[in-house]
Amino acid sequence: MSSRSVLYTSSPLLASKTPVWRSKFIVAAIALGFAGLAARAAWVQVIGNDFFRKQGEVRFARTLELPANRGRILDRNGLLLATSVPAPSIWAIPEDVDATPAQLGKLARLLEMPLADLQKRLADEDKTFVWLKRQVDESVAQKITELDIKGIYQRKEYRRKYPEGEAAAHVVGFTNVENNGQEGVELSFNSDLAGRAGSRRVIKDRLGRVVEGVGEQTPPVDGKDLQLSIDSKVQFFAYQKLRDAVIANKAKAGSVVVLDSSTGEVLALANYPSYNPDRRQNLSGEQLRNRALTDTFEPGSTMKPITVAAALELGRVKHNTIIDTTPGRYSMGGFTISDTHNYGVLDVDGVIQKSSNVGALKIAQRMTPKEMWDVYSALGYGQKPQIAFPGAVPGRLRPYKSWKPIEQATMSYGYGLSASLFQMARSYTAFAHDGAIIPATMLKTDTPATGVPVFSPAHAAQVRHMLWLAAGPGGTGQKAQTVGYSVGGKSGTARKQVGKSYAAGKYRSWFTGMAPIDKPRIIVAVMIDEPSAGHYYGGTVAGPVFSEVVQQTLRMMGVQPDMAVKPQIVANAVEESF
Repeated sequence: MSSRSVLYTSSPLLASKTPVWRSKFIVAAIALGFAGLAARAAWVQVIGNDFFRKQGEVRFARTLELPANRGRILDRNGLLLATSVPAPSIWAIPEDVDATPAQLGKLARLLEMPLADLQKRLADEDKTFVWLKRQVDESVAQKITELDIKGIYQRKEYRRKYPEGEAAAHVVGFTNVENNGQEGVELSFNSDLAGRAGSRRVIKDRLGRVVEGVGEQTPPVDGKDLQLSIDSKVQFFAYQKLRDAVIANKAKAGSVVVLDSSTGEVLALANYPSYNPDRRQNLSGEQLRNRALTDTFEPGSTMKPITVAAALELGRVKHNTIIDTTPGRYSMGGFTISDTHNYGVLDVDGVIQKSSNVGALKIAQRMTPKEMWDVYSALGYGQKPQIAFPGAVPGRLRPYKSWKPIEQATMSYGYGLSASLFQMARSYTAFAHDGAIIPATMLKTDTPATGVPVFSPAHAAQVRHMLWLAAGPGGTGQKAQTVGYSVGGKSGTARKQVGKSYAAGKYRSWFTGMAPIDKPRIIVAVMIDEPSAGHYYGGTVAGPVFSEVVQQTLRMMGVQPDMAVKPQIVANAVEESF
């Protein structure tokens, strides 16, 4: 018997006869299966591949943003106030990071972060992306590259640099880590400076590497450069002198504004305390606040020339009209208004020169509240300054219909209304610009400004003469005089209001004026907040800052001196009333 016959006879399954249809069915089923797979493949690959293509794009296709280069900020002479420099950002895929303890230690030191914080960020292996540090220096990025740590990557970004530092901080402002403006000009002109980002569609692998570009690329549109009216040299000098005065007088803060009286350009706007825009850690509101535009206060004696100018324009007084201020005080409405001295009989020129409160209120009594309100309003008081800058406030000028006689009297010498230092400086353009107030601008312009007439040229000239007297011998602003240039201006001192009353021993001191006095080129306003070194009168505290800023600015502008001799400064200046 053969082995074959033994197997068949010993196995019932092998011995039974298999039906033919079964084998055919199995073959048909296999063929049908292959046909189904072929149909499915055809559907996936050719007919219905949109869904799968989208799913693939979701997992591997990315739209890369092509950042636009932010525009530069320049001063009026083309010097850099703000620019962008390359600053790579460091990121990681935690699950892919493979580093020795020594490498992680070096990485933590380069990133200036505790090793424990770095390890914590890299501990979550479920994450496919984590920032380690945004915008590091290129030298640091190069050292990180040399560590050659798997899973650590870099992204090209830009960081703003501010060469003028804290001197121009309140003008230029700063951007955040996403390169969007947050303060100052960076915020006001953000849309112009930022430009428009481009885009690029790519395929990435799981490690984030670009393996293929797909579709068309949209190129970025770089931001526009912005040229300001600021003169960086004037800005730095003004800031330096302001800082020195605040420190010397043990004051809380200070501000200074310099305007071109022909074009309305802001040549300098500085505040102290300030901050470094490149290093903004632990900043306080005191440092960030642009006091020249955001802080309002009662203008005090700087309003007296405006009151007098209004009376001149209305024909109620002339420059030589006699005003009797005897005995140096005046009672009305249950209140007594006083001068620091009994100045006796003064003409209108003398009221400004001696800064007489009694003289100012007696001149104001010759006008109606509406007439005074019209002039104050025309000069911008009670209105938000129309300047492209964040944070500018309108101050306070109540409707004239609600004025009581005592309030009209106090407003004549600057109490009962409030304004910013910037508003005060701009209002004096009416005296410097032949009676017309001009708009102020932060952008460079070579075109003389077109003003709105408030006073006649003759009356503006008369007030300039009064301001010259106030800054000369016998006036309250003698320390504002400067070598080689004639100046005119008005000092002011006001008690600080805390709640509903005035604080004892707390003052704001300022000086606002112009030079040269016959044909003014600049207007300078200085404010010192809470001087506490023994002096608080505006002529004594703010006047010297005005003098130094005026002299240096006119020299930088190439203005020829109009005085051949040194000014005579009397040691004991007259103290203004407030």
